[in-house]
Amino acid sequence: MSRSGTGATAELFFEDLTPGRSFDLGVTVVDRQEMLDFAQRFDPQWYHVDEEMARQSHHGGLIASGFFTVSLFMRAYVDHVLSRAAGDASPGLEELRWLAPVRPGDRLAVRLVVLASKPSTARPGFGTVTFSASMDRLNAVNKPEREVLRTRFRGWFVMREPGTAG
Repeated sequence: MSRSGTGATAELFFEDLTPGRSFDLGVTVVDRQEMLDFAQRFDPQWYHVDEEMARQSHHGGLIASGFFTVSLFMRAYVDHVLSRAAGDASPGLEELRWLAPVRPGDRLAVRLVVLASKPSTARPGFGTVTFSASMDRLNAVNKPEREVLRTRFRGWFVMREPGTAG
């Protein structure tokens, strides 16, 4: 039995991750205290941690660390895909772009698209899947206002065992 990234029984396998397939990873709300705690611990630059200095700057207020923002994406990816998928690891990022500041209270819509997939030549029984993902800040009527994050990365996924249904 294959396990998902969270240890549950996997229901998504390499064969299910076909080019063009997309996943709605939901909406995440940026929690001010989580944003500040992360910045204090991992990225204590003044525009992430000092409200007064950030307010008086061209930023106009606190902005999230880009690494906090990509962590929000990762949580959505785990919750909506990896918790169901027979994933193994990731051979890495190909692109990571922070396109606009993220602020406390922002509502970020997250989506994921399969760009490519191919069986692994180095690891029999596995395939490599290339994804593109983005986060859009939503406006007051839940319409995308601005793309704030874009990434492209690869993951390894277990192939279905021969004779198992898909």
